[in-house]
Order: sequence, then C-alpha cells, then structure tokens
Amino acid sequence: MTEQSARPTSKDVARAAGVSQATVSLVLGDKWRGRVSERTAGLVRDAARALGYRPNLAARNLRLGTTRTALLVVPALTNEFFARVYTGAARVAAEHGFGVVLYPSPAGVGPAKDPFASARAALDGVIASSMATGALDAIRGSDGADLPLVMLDSDPAAPGAAGRVNLDIADGMRQIAGHLLGLGHRRLVHLSSAVASWTFDVRAAALAETVRGVPDAVLSTVSAALEVDAAREATERALTGTGPRPTALVCDDDILAAGACKAVRRLGLRVPEDISVSGFDDLALATAVEPELTTVRLPAERVGERGMSALLAVLDGRRPETGDLPVSLVVRDSTAPPPPARPVP
Repeated sequence: MTEQSARPTSKDVARAAGVSQATVSLVLGDKWRGRVSERTAGLVRDAARALGYRPNLAARNLRLGTTRTALLVVPALTNEFFARVYTGAARVAAEHGFGVVLYPSPAGVGPAKDPFASARAALDGVIASSMATGALDAIRGSDGADLPLVMLDSDPAAPGAAGRVNLDIADGMRQIAGHLLGLGHRRLVHLSSAVASWTFDVRAAALAETVRGVPDAVLSTVSAALEVDAAREATERALTGTGPRPTALVCDDDILAAGACKAVRRLGLRVPEDISVSGFDDLALATAVEPELTTVRLPAERVGERGMSALLAVLDGRRPETGDLPVSLVVRDSTAPPPPARPVP
C-alpha cells in the first residue's frame, strides 16, 4: 500500500465519528455553528485527531476559491509589541485552519508595497497593526473591494476597514499622568515618538489634557526617533536647558524610556530620586533596565487574537466584536515623589 492510499480521508473521519461526510466538511471547514451541535463537532474533531487526518488544503482552496491565508502588516520587526501581536493572531488562525504571513512594511508606517504578484489572489484578508488605512492601498487595491481589512491600533474615524481592534491608549496615558501628578510632580517632560502615528497622537493629547487639569503643572515636549540613542540625546537636551529642571519624564514607549534613563545617569542624576521616568507598552525591556520601569501594559497578544477573530467574522459574514481593550498601569521602581524643592538663596 502506498503512502497516498494509506492517508486517512474525510470518509474515514465520517465513519469513525458516525456522521456524514458533509458534516465532516462543515466542522473541519469551521462552518458548523448553527448547523451542527457542539457535541457532534467535538466527535468529528476527535476522530480527525485520532486518525491523523489532514485535509487537502490545495484542493479545498481551489474548490472554495479561498486561500485560508491572512497577511499581517506591521511597521517593523524590531519592536517586541508586533511579535506578540503576531503570536496572538497566529494562535487563533491555527485553530481555524488559517495561516498568517507576517510582513514588515519597508516604508514603516508609510505606504506598504504588495509583497505578492497579486495579494488579492494570494490572500483572504489583511490585518494591519499601527498603520493608516491608506497605507494598505497597494496591497488591497485602490478600492479595497476584494480584500477585507482589519485595522489594529489605528484611527477609529478613518474609513475603509471592515473591522477594527483598538487599545484604550488614552486611558493608559491618563493613568501614567495621574500616577506622576499624584506623586507630586509638577514639571513634566513628554519624550514623544517622532513617528507620525495615530497611537502616538492619542498619547500626546491624553497627557496634555490630564496635565492641564492640574493648575500648577507644566508640560513640555521633546521628540525623538524610536531608538535608545536618539532618546538619550533628546533627554539630555531637555534636562540641560534653561529654567527649573523637570522632575518627571513621560515617555511614549519603553525604548524611549531606556534612553531617558541613560541620559539621567550620564548627567550624574538618579532615577527616581532626582527624576522619575515612565514608559509605555511593558516590553521585556521594562524589567531588564535598572531600576525597572513604571509603564503601561498593553495586551499585545490579545490584540492579535481579536484582530484575527475579527477577520474571520468578516469572512463569515458576521459583525466583529467591538470595544477597546483595557490597558493597565504597572508601577515599578522608576517613579517616586519629586525631590524636595531647593531653598532660594
């Protein structure tokens, strides 16, 4: 007997589960809800697993006109956040017989090139993280009619997305600002990302609004590329300028915060005794630096899971789940009350 003839078929699965081949097709094609009971679906999956059954994806895709493949577009692979988004998306995709291709856009958050001869022929849908809807035109086509798009961490007012998954970024920045203001800080510097992106615009707006609510608080802003050295240089400029020295640095992400901590030490100052530093994202870097960073934890894997689930819902003609994902403040050792004011000579 050849390997080809020994391979279990859908008929074998149907026989083992005591159901029809049509039922096997519905369950393994993830089209069973509302047509097949939960118990029967479980019997089919158990039988397929016991037999080692693997569907002929090429034949099925040709028959159904689908590829069971999604493209996840991210601005870069250098940020751990996007790797965790991919992990979440791939987990949900695998549960539904889908694959996820990860594509870092060569232009960052700018217009992404089509990585295929024709993405619309190679994919069933696109998920894009932290990018503008218009940046996906080359992949989806100018009208975007043939390829569903789910946007993650992007402007909810922008048109063109069939689904959208956002974090409550504004609340995260309000939590950071409230924490620092509650400690008594009144001279704050926002170390902002130089990347033009909706998510960073929201952080800046939420921080400014929160600080404005405290009459004697002052906020200034310096900008830096998302690199440790760029953040260090920007922080050194902010701390050596004229006027009273700031007591807290509010950074747009943990990478910038790591650079800020380096600048503080190079100037002979201490974190947090002289200056408090906060990050955003809660990357692994947040606990690798010393002192460990106070930051905002973003559930990146959950973003990926919700994004893939939203795309599956759109492909199945269902409405995706709505509502922003909550974020949480993680207080560590990089923030403390400001140092006592020095007496005026």
